[in-house]
Amino acid sequence: MKNETIFVEVFGRNPIIKVLDFLITFQLFDYPLTEIARNSGISYSTLQTFWDKLEKNHIVVKTRRVGKSDMYKLNTKNPAVRQLLKLDWNLIKGAEQEVYA
Repeated sequence: MKNETIFVEVFGRNPIIKVLDFLITFQLFDYPLTEIARNSGISYSTLQTFWDKLEKNHIVVKTRRVGKSDMYKLNTKNPAVRQLLKLDWNLIKGAEQEVYA
């Protein structure tokens, strides 16, 4: 796929990977679940099947409430999430080196 990131290319196009990829890419911002689903390219009902696990394991964190929507973002204080961020960065650097080799 043309606009696929190296993270998705390596780990596959399953819904959790697509959500993590979106949240890693836009880690500075918070989003409602509907936007996370839409921007990840998955359905809202699919997101609901695993979102509780991401919250329970502190992969994502609720940041605030806007109107009727809860806003979430990647929990960059979580050591496991920090390792995911490092992995993503290393994948990008590795792909970059291939291009220039």
